[in-house]
Formats: sequence, C-alpha cells, structure tokens
Amino acid sequence: MMTPSEPGLPPSEPPRAAPAVSGGDRRLHPLSWLFVLIQQLKQFALPLLVLLFTGRGNAWELWGLVGAGMLVSYSLLTYFTYRFRIEDDAIVIRSGVMQRTVRNIPFERIHNVALHQTLLHRLAGVAEVRLESAGGVKPEGEMRVLSLADAQILEELVRGHVAGTGDDSAGDHGATAPPRILLQLPMAEVVRLGLISNRGMIVVAAAFGLLAQTGETFGDLMEASARLLVGWAKEQHLDGAATVIGAIGLFVAAVLAMRILSVALALLQFHGFTLSESGRRLSAERGLLTRLRASLPRHRIQAWSLRETLLHRWFGRQSLRVDSANPQTGGDDRALRDLAPVAPPDTVNALIHHLLPGASWPLRQWHRLHPRAWRRQFTLPALLTLAGSAGLAWKEGLPGLWLLLLLPVWLLRARVWARHAGYTLESGLVAVREGWLDRRWRFAEVRKLQAVKLSRSPLDRWQGMATLWLDTAGASPFDMPLRIRYLPVNEALALRDRLAPAMEAPATPARTPA
Repeated sequence: MMTPSEPGLPPSEPPRAAPAVSGGDRRLHPLSWLFVLIQQLKQFALPLLVLLFTGRGNAWELWGLVGAGMLVSYSLLTYFTYRFRIEDDAIVIRSGVMQRTVRNIPFERIHNVALHQTLLHRLAGVAEVRLESAGGVKPEGEMRVLSLADAQILEELVRGHVAGTGDDSAGDHGATAPPRILLQLPMAEVVRLGLISNRGMIVVAAAFGLLAQTGETFGDLMEASARLLVGWAKEQHLDGAATVIGAIGLFVAAVLAMRILSVALALLQFHGFTLSESGRRLSAERGLLTRLRASLPRHRIQAWSLRETLLHRWFGRQSLRVDSANPQTGGDDRALRDLAPVAPPDTVNALIHHLLPGASWPLRQWHRLHPRAWRRQFTLPALLTLAGSAGLAWKEGLPGLWLLLLLPVWLLRARVWARHAGYTLESGLVAVREGWLDRRWRFAEVRKLQAVKLSRSPLDRWQGMATLWLDTAGASPFDMPLRIRYLPVNEALALRDRLAPAMEAPATPARTPA
C-alpha cells in the first residue's frame, strides 16, 4: 500500500468515527416536498407557461394554476408516503401514492452512493441521494431529499458494510479506517483543465444546433450579422491587409472566448475535486455551485482510459478515466468516472500503480501491429477522397480535383499513426495505445474481460489482417474502444487463445491501507 510519503499522493485525512445506526421507519427531510415540486415543475414548465401567458381572459388560463396546485399536492403526498428504514444488512424503502411499493436493497448490491447538491440544496443543508447497483439501468433507490448529515451517515453505512464483509473487495480495516486523499485539484489545476479541454466548443456547438432548429429566424440573424460586418468594413475603407488582420483578430478573439468559457465550465464542474479512498472504496467530490459526491468500490473498475493531447503535453499533464460495472454510468455526470481529470504524469502513474496491485505501470513491452497497418489505415479515407473528388469533378469540373490534395495528408497521418500504435499483454493487463498528437491508452485487467471477439472486414481480409475486440462491463461509447486493430491473422488467433483462459483467473491479492 502506498504511504503518504510516496510521490504523487498527498497525505491522508484524520480518522472519522463510524456513524451510528438508527432503527425504525424514517421520513425524508421536511423540505423534500419542495424539491420534488421543483423537479415536477421542470417537466411541466413549458405547458404551464403557455397556459399562463397566452390566455385571453377566459377560464382556460386558470388551468395553469390548477396544474400547479395538483403538482403541489402530489409533492406533499410523495413526502408523507415515503419511508425508509436502515436494517443490519439492507435498506428498506416504502413509496408510492396510488401504487405502494416496497424495495429491499441489500448493502452488497449497492456499489455507488451518489450525493447531489445544487446551490438550493446547499442553502437548505440537504442532498439528493442515489443508491446505484452494478446491473440496473436505474438507481436502486432515490431519496429526494435527506439532510446532509443523514446522507453522509448513509454513505458511511454502505462503505462500512462493504468493508466489513471480509471478501476480496473489502479490505481489513472496516468503516473506521481514515479516508485517504489520493488526489486534490487546486484552483490552478482546474484552470489548466479548462485551458486543455474543449468544453466551450461543445457548448457553443450545442447552442448553434438549438438555434438552428428555429429555421429561418436563425438564418436571417446570421445573414444580418454578416451584412452588418461587411458594411462596417466598407465604411472603414479597409484594404486587403487590414481585412486579413481583422479576420485574424476575430479568430483569436473567438479562440480566447472559447477558452474562457471552457475554464468557466471546468470550474463549475471540477472545483474542489477531491479523490479519496476508505478501505476498498473510492469517493470523489467536486463542483462549484452544484456539489456532487460519488463512490465506487475498487473491484468494480473494469477498464481504464488515459489521454494526453498536445495541449496536455504543453502543460505537462494527463487525464485518467475509468469504466465501472454499471451500464447507466455511460452518460451520467454524477457517476465516478474521472479519477484524475488533470494531473502530472508522475501523479497519474502513482495512482494507477496504487489502484492496480501487481501492475508495473507504465508498461514497457509494447508490440507493433501488422507491418502494413499504415496501408490499412490509409485505404478507407483514400477511397472516400477519390470518390468525393470524382463526384465534385463531374459536377464542378477541374476545381473538384483540388480534393485530391488530401491524399498526402491521409498518407502521412496513416504512417505516423502506425508508428505509434501498439499493444501489450503484461502484468495481468491488456493495453492498447494509439495516436501521436492525441495520445490515448486503453487498458484493463485480463481477468475482467467479458468477451474476446475476432473480426475481419473485407479490407482486413484483403490485407491479411484481423482485429480483436475486448469487451468489458460498463464501457463508455465516448471513449476509445478496447480493441487491437490490424494484427496479422496468426498473431490475432494466438492472442485470442491466450486471453480466453486467463479471463477467469483469480485476482491479485490487494494491498490494504497501512
């Protein structure tokens, strides 16, 4: 187990006392009905606004008030009919207005306790709690809302039960083990994350997509803005050089605005980011206005994604994410996926080494792909470029042939990609690396692979290659898939036969906190 003096990891926090268990049925926080009402109003806000502001002085405009009254009544009924009870090994939840349901949720099924606090939650001293299991597409239980103290006690109880089961996933120190801080992001690091990321571009693209749905209104606005800009330039009697300088200035201003927006979004999402460990459970807390806290047992981690873009290297940083054994976490911003949103490479390496017992990270024995992998990478974009150029030439004439200038670009890209791509099977891990400017590593413990599939497309068969797809639980569609592309067929078959019997190997004995 890594000690506080080892590089890359800060010291642990002082011990916290284990929470006491209180029996009997309990209600939610007295303000719970208000937050349920707010959630309902979000869903019906648009129809209610239409009824309230488009009425013509008749009785129909009162339906908005009737609807609001019904939502208030429903929220109050939800509060008075919701009960939960904490037992020795489970949580029992009774809920429902018209249809009563009783859910018995064993602690061993809960792999994540997510605490969600908006600014309003924080002002009221409450939190929304979600109890998530490994196999469900919806939370096992959702408590909207508990007092912050009760939410923290519930989180400690789940952690204490897992730590006290005595299995491989637990650890030996129980709920009284002091939480150990593995990573904290100060303000400067969050600002670096904003400068590195492209979150601002994503928001702007989404805004343009939303405005584009307005049809002619958006087009008219863009056309009027362009005419205004051109008219101003003509009034200033700008020559060619001044026009080019002005265009460059506008571009630079747009880039700066994007980066400022990215920094603002990073601060909102990752301000105060703290990754800690208690026993065998990881917890992360983050957020400026809305505070989120999620936890995850270490044995639920299925696969790892390490990224290093060109901007990462300029700042001397990397980013580390994980997939957990829960299919609902793919697009859920409340789930614990970012172990290190941004951190120096030494810190990331220390974190991986700490969480993967027996793995000697970074891995060294990388194997090259097929000698003609660059040709396979070049073939598809080249064919598409030729087809596009032929179509443009047929329609526009000789100007369509300018598209052929992309062929040397695709060739250089394929050569560089093949030179830096590789895979390895080392220290119980299977890992893939790709990219040059945007470097990505994807790896997983072999014993946690769900399936190994060999595929060969027509282009693969033409080049004598094959691709191995390595499936893990909870894989995100937004991350690079865990696959080994463009292997010689015999090598792919041998690797598949080697991985298959190792998928159910016993786990490496885990280290526990000192």
